[in-house]
Amino acid sequence: MNECYYDKRMDFFYNRTKADTADEWTGPQLIGVLCFGTFFCLFIFISNSLVIAAVVKNKRFHFPFYYLLANLAAADFFAGIAYVFLMFNTGPVSKTLTVNRWFLRQGLLDTSLTASLVNLLVIAVERHMSIMRMKIHSNLTKKRVTFLIISIWAIAIFMGAVPTLGWNCLCDITVCSSLAPIYSRSYLVFWSVLNLVVFFIMVVVYIRIYMYVQRKTNVLSSHTSGSISRRRTPVKLMKTVMTVLGAFVVCWTPGLVVLLLDGLNCTDCGIQNVKRWFLLLALLNSVMNPIIYSYKDDEMWATMKRMICCSSEDKSQERRSSRIPSTVLCRSTDISGHYIEDGIIQGTICGKGDLGEKGNS
Repeated sequence: MNECYYDKRMDFFYNRTKADTADEWTGPQLIGVLCFGTFFCLFIFISNSLVIAAVVKNKRFHFPFYYLLANLAAADFFAGIAYVFLMFNTGPVSKTLTVNRWFLRQGLLDTSLTASLVNLLVIAVERHMSIMRMKIHSNLTKKRVTFLIISIWAIAIFMGAVPTLGWNCLCDITVCSSLAPIYSRSYLVFWSVLNLVVFFIMVVVYIRIYMYVQRKTNVLSSHTSGSISRRRTPVKLMKTVMTVLGAFVVCWTPGLVVLLLDGLNCTDCGIQNVKRWFLLLALLNSVMNPIIYSYKDDEMWATMKRMICCSSEDKSQERRSSRIPSTVLCRSTDISGHYIEDGIIQGTICGKGDLGEKGNS
C-alpha cells in the first residue's frame, strides 16, 4: 500500500522535482515581480469594478448579454484576488507552504480560469440564441440568467477543488508533475486538454455565428430601409465578444500547452524556464478585458467615463465653498448605442443627482 504525504511541507515535493523556486524569485527580481503584479492587480480591481457598476447603473445594459459580460468581469476580479494570493505565496515562500495552503493557491487560479471559460461558453450560447433569430438580445429571463451565473460559479469552484478532493499525487509521488508538484500528471493532461478543446469549440462557434451575421446583414441591407447602425449592432456585439475570446485564447493557450507537456512528462521541454512568463501572460488577460469592453463598446465607455467624471466632480464639490455653483457640464459625447431600435441618439451630461441619467432619456 502506497504511503501518503499529507503532513509534508511543499519543500519535500519541490526538492523531488528539482524546481528552483527559491533561486528564481529572490532579491530585486522578486521585488520587481511584486511591484509589477501589484500595479496590474489594482488595475484589474478598479477597471472590472467599473464594468460591473456600469452594467448595474445603465438600464440599457439590463439584458442577458451584459449580465454575462458583468459576470465575466467578476471572474476577472476574482482572478485578481487569486494573483494577489499567489504573489505573497510564491518564490522562497512556496517551499514553506503546507499542502492545504498550496492547494488553495492553485485552486483559486483554476477557479478563476474555469469561471472565465464557462462564462464565455454561456455567452456563446446566448449569442447563438439571439443572432440566429437576428435579434440583438436573447429572450432569457432574469431568473434563467441568475441560474446560469450561479451554475458557472458552482462549476468553477468544483473544478478548482478537484485536486483537493483526491485527484492528486500525495499517495503516489511517482506520478507528481514538475510545475505543480502535488498534482498528478494525469490530471494536468485532463485539465489542459479539456480547456484547449473548449477553446477550439468556442472559436469555431463564434466564427460560424459571425459569418452567419455578415451574410444575413448583407442580404437584409438590400431589402430593408432600417438604419445602418441598427443592422450593424449585432455585428458590433459579436466583434466585442470575439475580441475578448481571442485575447483569452492567446493569453491562456501557452500556459495550458506547458501544463500539457508537463503532464506528458516532457523532461527536455524547458518548461521551468517559461512558466513565470506564461503566468504573467495569463495575468494580462484580466487587464485586457476591461480595455476591450470600453474600446469596442461606445456606450460602455461613455457610462464608465460618466461615472469617473461624476465621482471626480462630487469630490471636488466637497472642497469648494457653498457659494460656488455645483453643476458642471461634461463634454458631450455622441453615442450610437446598442439599442438603436429605440431611436435614441444619446448625449452625455454629468452633474449632480440624476442629471447624467436624464441626459440619456
